[in-house]
Amino acid sequence: MPDSLADLAQQLDQFAQARDWQQFHSPKNLASALIVEAGELLEHFQWLTEEQSRSLSPEKRDAVGDEVADVLLYLIQLAGALGIDPVAAAQAKLKRNAQRYPVDRARGSSAKHDQL
Repeated sequence: MPDSLADLAQQLDQFAQARDWQQFHSPKNLASALIVEAGELLEHFQWLTEEQSRSLSPEKRDAVGDEVADVLLYLIQLAGALGIDPVAAAQAKLKRNAQRYPVDRARGSSAKHDQL
């Protein structure tokens, strides 16, 4: 089965079309759903220590995987609704971040770009 981001977007579009859900998929609604799912993802890490968050049980990891999938799927739908290529947008952002966070100043630092 193909597994590119474009293939996933097509499968997701077909899934929504078969259920006549596009009528509910405005950018506003998709962005709202994305934030809800991101909150559900965060909930799995609430109250964990740093170490606990790095060593999840297999069951917890599977549950986190489901939430990661939900976030990704809504993000793909939102990008599609707005005509944004998420891979191109991410590549452009990485280029901007490379300029904002030069290695010689940012290495090992969590400071924001304007405080480096």
